[in-house]
Amino acid sequence: MAFSSLYEERCPFTRDYNAIKAELKNIEDYDKTCIETALHGVNHMVLGEWGNNTACQVLLVTDGNTGIGTNSLKEAIATMNQRNNKIPFPVPFSFPGKLHVVCLTSPCDLSFIKSKPLFQRLIDLSGYDGSILVPDNIHSESSVISLFQKLAEDMYTTFKGTLKCGNLESKIILSPAPVAYTKFTDFECNTYNMSELIEVCGFVSVTDVGSPMAISRHLILPASSPTKQENVAKNDTEATEDDSTDEAKIPSFCMAFSSLYEERCPFTRDYNAIKAELKNIEDYDKTCIETALHGVNHMVLGEWGNNTACQFAGENWFGFVYSWADSKKKSNLMLTILMPGTDIIPWLGDLNCLGSAESYSSEQIGSFPIKPMEKRSYSQNGVVWIRQAGLQSDIQKILRHARKLPEKTQQFYKELNRLRKAAISLGFLDLLNGLAYIFEQECLQLPPSAHPDCAVQLQHAAEDLRKIQNRDIKYNVMPLQTNYNST
Repeated sequence: MAFSSLYEERCPFTRDYNAIKAELKNIEDYDKTCIETALHGVNHMVLGEWGNNTACQVLLVTDGNTGIGTNSLKEAIATMNQRNNKIPFPVPFSFPGKLHVVCLTSPCDLSFIKSKPLFQRLIDLSGYDGSILVPDNIHSESSVISLFQKLAEDMYTTFKGTLKCGNLESKIILSPAPVAYTKFTDFECNTYNMSELIEVCGFVSVTDVGSPMAISRHLILPASSPTKQENVAKNDTEATEDDSTDEAKIPSFCMAFSSLYEERCPFTRDYNAIKAELKNIEDYDKTCIETALHGVNHMVLGEWGNNTACQFAGENWFGFVYSWADSKKKSNLMLTILMPGTDIIPWLGDLNCLGSAESYSSEQIGSFPIKPMEKRSYSQNGVVWIRQAGLQSDIQKILRHARKLPEKTQQFYKELNRLRKAAISLGFLDLLNGLAYIFEQECLQLPPSAHPDCAVQLQHAAEDLRKIQNRDIKYNVMPLQTNYNST
């Protein structure tokens, strides 16, 4: 991403290193420096690609200057508490992310010396341990290269583990590397660390899994052998994934494994049957093993425990491995890490209680979602406004009752108090003033045939909504007693 007074996304998240290098060579100088604009762009880019749960590294490459005037970093930090809610300050990020600042300038440069406290303040605001890096000799290309190599070694360490299914296993790499998860409860704080062994314990349909709450998502890549990695290190830096290191040409269980489940063999403990089908796969479609991932329609339920160094080694931690295509050319295996625990997907029940469907008759097999054991409450459902249409629907429902006053007086005030309590709970106080304005406009547009009590009740409700002393959530707007009601 390039930035000046505006930001420009030059290249999306991709594994095509040639495309990244081509964009780096075409970066040009623009009008002026505005780091805040770049950080807004980072938030938008990461949230659109990975969501707000995936940890990312943010690398800010600059010449050490923080800009001048109202667009400078100094002015942005000084006024960050004066922003409105629509355009807040971009740091801390909307996702877990570390900020690293690389200043391509001399450590003795006066501009860098003045800017360093501002960059450190920006790193502190991000909430994670970042760093400020400067090359030893700005005039030496090797010094700059060694700086970025050290940054990659320290900050971008890969996670290497093993993906295992029965007697089949494969060395894998998770990208980005998973981080430790800390779960806070009322009386304790538990930290969970990822184990190097990811063991498949069952298969579940995609439609049954749905979209449960997750901690992070990771790309599963086959790990090359040590000899292969040494050969790659000796090659020129221009070598890309299209060369001999192409993972599609390396035999790997994590590539063949999706095709194994869908086309060749159901989930079973009969390993002889699995071995027989594996032989057929090698003879039948070993040249298009990557293409088989496009047709996967099931997920793999994986389980892993914590590291032995963690005292909560007895706790269960689950996730899902599934096929995902980022383009028409490539399919990949993705790992979604769920919250720690065994009952984190209510509609699947306790994950430790799931078993093979082949062990039971068709009459004994249940279906998802699982009915909860506790008795359901018959209280009124809470108000949820995920989209704008939901809020508009609730307001229109109140107005429909208002036009039928006084017959619908009870329903009108019931829906009005329901919406009012939800607005106060969410801190959406502007909605109350807006609703009062709508009631007043509705009074002016009532037809001559409307009942007189209609305008009276609307005006009463509008005045009650505007009273600050009535902002208590336990307060209810009551109907105004009029002579029209008695008649």
